[in-house]
Amino acid sequence: MAHRIFVARVRDGIFLVEVDRVLKPGGYFVWTSPLTNTQGFLRNKENQKRWNLVQNFAENLCWEMMSQQDETVVWRKTSKKSCYSSRKPGSSPSICGKGQEVESPYYRPLEACIAGTRSRRWIPLQAKSTWPSRSNLNKSELAIYGLPSEEFAADAENWKRAVANYWSLLSPLIFSDHPKRPGDEDPSPPYNMVRNVLDMNANFGGFNNALLESGKSVWVMNVVPTTGPNYLPLILDRGFVGVLHDWCEAFPTYPRTYDMVHAAGLLSLEAEQKHRCTMLDIFTEIDRLLRPEGWVIIRDTTPLVESARALTTRLRWDARVIELDSDERLLICQKPIFKRQAS
Repeated sequence: MAHRIFVARVRDGIFLVEVDRVLKPGGYFVWTSPLTNTQGFLRNKENQKRWNLVQNFAENLCWEMMSQQDETVVWRKTSKKSCYSSRKPGSSPSICGKGQEVESPYYRPLEACIAGTRSRRWIPLQAKSTWPSRSNLNKSELAIYGLPSEEFAADAENWKRAVANYWSLLSPLIFSDHPKRPGDEDPSPPYNMVRNVLDMNANFGGFNNALLESGKSVWVMNVVPTTGPNYLPLILDRGFVGVLHDWCEAFPTYPRTYDMVHAAGLLSLEAEQKHRCTMLDIFTEIDRLLRPEGWVIIRDTTPLVESARALTTRLRWDARVIELDSDERLLICQKPIFKRQAS
């Protein structure tokens, strides 16, 4: 059904335009569809006509077909802006005007024009550093976002220390009748204890980077709240995965998706907004996203952490507040497994 809808609308090319917008220069688009099968599906003249339209549209987008096999086609987006000016006059789609250029078009309709050609982020994929060195941007790359290299380096160092501190606390020992920080004599949490991590206020993506550099086997979804500064382009250019999101709305994923949910400064950010959702609304959504025995790490001001601590009893989480060497506090929580009582 999704394929048929796509084919029916392929004439206006809006989906291909959106693919082009999110692709880095020199990036690849792999499309699998019966429409491209030259052996069977294209024997129908109407299907052949549709496939020709797709090919012509891809050519107008300055995509180069790299390979075609059975039902799979691979295109590469151009890395040269000059390709667009070399097209035939009146070629569609056109280049987006200044009013149509939006770095992160959250809740905006799709634009039927080629975007990104005016952006300072137009850097060919082949000119970027290879992974994982790409995550540590240099001074000239940081200048694109108006971010001093000293601030970026300090953020990275802070997260390196924070992750070491966090990991040492992920033990049921802190919730016991005589809570204590696990010591050297206690077994360390395994490096692969968690896999799917949600960072609710990712900022520069420093938490993600620190987890990877410390050897943790994790995959992090970096979320940039719509109520704060938009560093999503920076996060994506570091090679991480991220999205914009309003935390007063449900996060678009399945229940029990994440092994760990992390939020540093999110409560302060949301508290600055008036006439929005409550802290309980946000915590209820965290509970939905978190798997049983999953961990929650909240870092914020002392009053907000104490308010959050009171809410954890309503959700029946195990929780403990940890003092830090600052005016902030750390709230470590674990969601228990609720077993159905025998009737």
